[in-house]
Amino acid sequence: MAGPVEDRRAGGAAVADRLACGDFLPVMCWRWGFPGRPDQVAQVREISRPLLAGHPLEGDILLVLSELLSNAIRHTRSARPGGLVVTEVRRWRRGVAVAVIDQGGPNEPVLRTAGETLDAFAEGGRGLLTVDAYATWWRWHGDARSRTVTAFFLR
Repeated sequence: MAGPVEDRRAGGAAVADRLACGDFLPVMCWRWGFPGRPDQVAQVREISRPLLAGHPLEGDILLVLSELLSNAIRHTRSARPGGLVVTEVRRWRRGVAVAVIDQGGPNEPVLRTAGETLDAFAEGGRGLLTVDAYATWWRWHGDARSRTVTAFFLR
């Protein structure tokens, strides 16, 4: 897919490129599609839980996966009738990566800066802040037709 790539942590691009090229071959990799509906977030969490069992960051990883999926359902065309979201969990000896692939939309994923004020009672606006706080790093790539947001967790 053409389009911008944004890495949220120093060194993220180098490690992600090595992961893509096979320096850290995944021990296990699962990918599945779900309808782009809010009720599917809990379903993805339950399916992913046994895949992450025993990992010291299991709870953090499930939280981030839920946030990424919720963002895709809330902000992309995946939420339209018949829409689809694909989730992926990769687990290897030194880490885990979770990714959500959506059907794109008019806006790009944006991390709010520390200087921006958030409405304390707002229901949204904190998803990527949560991802940024818990993941070792995260990145996205794609365009208005499809985007992939990936969060990495290294030991």
